[in-house]
Amino acid sequence: MDALDILTDLENVIPYFQPIFSADEQRVIAYEVLGRYQSEGNIISLGQFFLDDQIPDEYKYEVDLLIVQKALDLAIRLEDDVSFYLNRDADLLMYRHGEPFLQELLAYEKRGLNLKRIVLEISEGNYKGDFAQLDHLLQYYRTYGIKVAIASIDSDTNYFERIGQLNPEIIKINLQAIKSNATASSFTDVLFSLSLLARKIGATLLFENIEMSYQLQFAWKNGGRYYQGFYLHPPAPEFIERELLKDRLKGKFHDFIAYEKRKLEAIYSAAAYFQNKVQDILVKNKKANYEELFTSLAKEMDGIAFRMYVCDEDGFQKSSNIFKGENGWFTQKEYIQKNWSWRPYFLENIIKMRNEGKGILSDLYSDIESGETIRTFSIPINGNDYLFIDITYQYLFDHDQLL
Repeated sequence: MDALDILTDLENVIPYFQPIFSADEQRVIAYEVLGRYQSEGNIISLGQFFLDDQIPDEYKYEVDLLIVQKALDLAIRLEDDVSFYLNRDADLLMYRHGEPFLQELLAYEKRGLNLKRIVLEISEGNYKGDFAQLDHLLQYYRTYGIKVAIASIDSDTNYFERIGQLNPEIIKINLQAIKSNATASSFTDVLFSLSLLARKIGATLLFENIEMSYQLQFAWKNGGRYYQGFYLHPPAPEFIERELLKDRLKGKFHDFIAYEKRKLEAIYSAAAYFQNKVQDILVKNKKANYEELFTSLAKEMDGIAFRMYVCDEDGFQKSSNIFKGENGWFTQKEYIQKNWSWRPYFLENIIKMRNEGKGILSDLYSDIESGETIRTFSIPINGNDYLFIDITYQYLFDHDQLL
């Protein structure tokens, strides 16, 4: 596809619309506007046209503006609660300081289009300009009700820093990464941090490139409110019935909910099992010192645990580690007096155990030393001390609803 062919045949430059569905309403709540070119009966994406550094910005702007105009001419007819996502490369957004594009949007506002329906999806991976000016422009756009979405995770940019600076209303997450087993685990860890950040700044997560059912489940489980991808509906030249997938999505969500309930029941059952088992050992060893207690625990928890230790309520370790290696259990005295209060949720869990008088089974996390996915069962053993038992990955794997 030659750029000149497009520039001399703008009549065949058209918008396509990919619907975005919401978890809470199970219907279409927005469309992403995509550029397409009709050529001899074929529909060609204009993505490469806009990424081509050899094409001057003024030509890209002309084509992009035409796509936006054709899209918004149709958008005015839709219900007022349907939003439109306009992809804006940062360089293109800054073309002539962003003023011509804003004036074009304001012209549509005069025709009845509420600019609160416009979401600018910003891609800035290759942006070489002044970020302060870009931020200033986006804040200026926001005064008109226009929202900002930041495009999918890019490991080559200071992604989290930019989110903190831009405070986007929507964070878009590309699910291509979880197709690969090699990247899925690290992606999930990054996503957990991202979901916490989104919650802090009041942003909504939108998952894109959903191509399979398990990706939709992943998005739902990880706090996604909005969903987009070929599994739901491909880009099309026309709008679709908003309720088209309502029954299908309700059915999917019902399955996801049932699955998560089973997992949660398994976790609570496991916590109760460990509570009874460990409490019984503690009662039998009420007068024992830590070394004697660990000897009993190692015998009873063999095949379940791989590390045990005792901390006080401030996180200072009062015992050695007892650790299971290839040749059996051994003692690691160097851990005495190390402090673990810096760990996420440590003090929160201590207070919870103290107030409720029973143990807690942690969520899944990666062990710092082994790198394996584990859980920890912790339980109060007297007025000030708490026993921590790290559960092996193999045990969790054998009881797969704990993973």
